[in-house]
Amino acid sequence: MTLARVEDLGDRLVVVNRNAARRGALSADLYAAIREAMEKAAEPRIRAVILTAEGGFFCAGGDLNVLIERRELTEAERRDRVDDLHDLVRLMRACPVPVIAAVEGGAAGAGVSLALACDLLVAAEGALFTAAYVRAGLVPDAGLTLALARMVPRQLAMEMCLLALPVSAERMAELGVVNAVVPAGAVDAAAHALADELARGPRGAQGVIRGLVAQAYEAPEARQLDAERDAMARAAGGDEAAEGIAAFLEKRPTKF
Repeated sequence: MTLARVEDLGDRLVVVNRNAARRGALSADLYAAIREAMEKAAEPRIRAVILTAEGGFFCAGGDLNVLIERRELTEAERRDRVDDLHDLVRLMRACPVPVIAAVEGGAAGAGVSLALACDLLVAAEGALFTAAYVRAGLVPDAGLTLALARMVPRQLAMEMCLLALPVSAERMAELGVVNAVVPAGAVDAAAHALADELARGPRGAQGVIRGLVAQAYEAPEARQLDAERDAMARAAGGDEAAEGIAAFLEKRPTKF
């Protein structure tokens, strides 16, 4: 049995982490499935990618049995292994359509990194987000410190990373990190509802917006204003804007 698969539902792709026996720990199959989905997302028919898991837990991060084996590798070889994971985050960040995380049960270690690398995040009531690295004498990777620095107060980021204290989905929602907290068992439906909403919108504009928001955290104000100017100038002359404006003026639903 493969430990991950990609479901193609026509207008969306669903990456399913199937490593339930190890609480969704990272696997080569999951890496391959995420890569496949990110590549296929370039097809115009795809409007969103959903990351979810079987077994009631989103992702427990790195498999400690695998990490023990890496002690025998050189530091350069270990660096290459970490870069394999970082390449997944880079692909997710560069995805042309929004990526949605559906977190059941919780996420730990690099599982938190993957969840926070998504553009939208829904979580089950009581789900816990735990940066558990320090418990194993390890440090965060896959962009976790960067994501936390952008999303939560410094003291909470330190608490999560230094003490490995879990943070509930409810608290993450209060901070604006989680978009919606739903009853257990309903996270997939909530993620698909978001994908339905995205599918009704203008794919091109959504992709540009996604890129603008992503770069805004690092770009100087002058450069970001120029980027928004250029993007708006292109959008205003495009087919999506023609349809959107016409639908608004004619008081009818859009047909993107």
